[in-house]
Amino acid sequence: MTAKTHLQRTLTGVTALTLVLGLSACGGSRGAGAEEGSNEGARIGVAMPTQQSERWIADGENVKAELEELGYEVDLQYANDDIPTQISQIENMINGGAKALVIASIDGTTLTSVLDTAESQDIPVIAYDRLINESDTVDYYTTFDNYEVGVQQGTSLLTGLGILDENGEPTGEKGPFNVELFAGSPDDNNATFFWNGAMDTLKPYLDDGTLNVPSGQTEFEQAAILRWLPDTAQDRMEDLITVGGGEQLDGVLSPYDGLSIGIISALRSGGYAKDELPVVTGQDAEVGSVKSIVNDEQYSTIFKDVRELGERAVVMVDSLMKGEEPEVNDEETYDNGVKVVPAYLLESQIVTKDNYQEVLVDSGYYEASELE
Repeated sequence: MTAKTHLQRTLTGVTALTLVLGLSACGGSRGAGAEEGSNEGARIGVAMPTQQSERWIADGENVKAELEELGYEVDLQYANDDIPTQISQIENMINGGAKALVIASIDGTTLTSVLDTAESQDIPVIAYDRLINESDTVDYYTTFDNYEVGVQQGTSLLTGLGILDENGEPTGEKGPFNVELFAGSPDDNNATFFWNGAMDTLKPYLDDGTLNVPSGQTEFEQAAILRWLPDTAQDRMEDLITVGGGEQLDGVLSPYDGLSIGIISALRSGGYAKDELPVVTGQDAEVGSVKSIVNDEQYSTIFKDVRELGERAVVMVDSLMKGEEPEVNDEETYDNGVKVVPAYLLESQIVTKDNYQEVLVDSGYYEASELE
């Protein structure tokens, strides 16, 4: 029940109207300073980019469930990677009385206008895992340490190739190893963090010849996969096999499990037997890729516990609805082009066949039967 409904049911006439108007007027800017309890049962808009990835389905469901557990009403929408749809959904959330917005954007540069509307109504905005760029309306950001995710991807590639041991120490192996590089979507702010973390990790080995890129495509723009689409990654991998002139690949840097599946499909159709597949990295610990890891196809993934991410977003919303300032642990890293957005960064973990049981099953993230 909303505070307004509660007042209307327990008070009458002019007294009720006066109190309702008073509550509306006393709230501070962007959710700050609101009276405790004045947003009880408030409607919260949750905008997710797509249902084409199991990861985003899990994110949306987690955030919705936790907000509802605290008594909030939730408007959860998925935009299926269509920018006008997401803009329309957010507009509808605002018009529908949302008191806060949690947004995982499709393209972090396209929401400025609709978020101006949110700002005009003092609706706080939390960017969820993907930074919203070119807008001063973004109040907070919750995500993982995305540069470190990239470092972990690069490290797992080096470990899989035997260049580093399980403790991250050099083994003395000099190769040379043939690798190809993939990056995420150029409209996703996180993609450059993943790329920079990975490339900073791999650069010494590229410079000294331990790693060789047969295609010569070592720039982000060459490696990027728009919208993180697996089919696009598969097509590019097929092209790279051709460009490589038949040179056997030892490794592929992939920033996301969906791309990894497409890459592996291209490799298999390109003549690589299962036991000849290169070391392929990933991210998000999606079921299909974890199964692939267990079956000795994909080598690794980066596990980002979306339960923790969802919980952090919910804590931020709850703080704002109570007129409190949300906790953050980073106020320097995430400059969206207009402002540095206060952020809360979470930790991630490399997962391989050696530790998937402990990290993913024993923690309760997956049931063992889901990975069979």
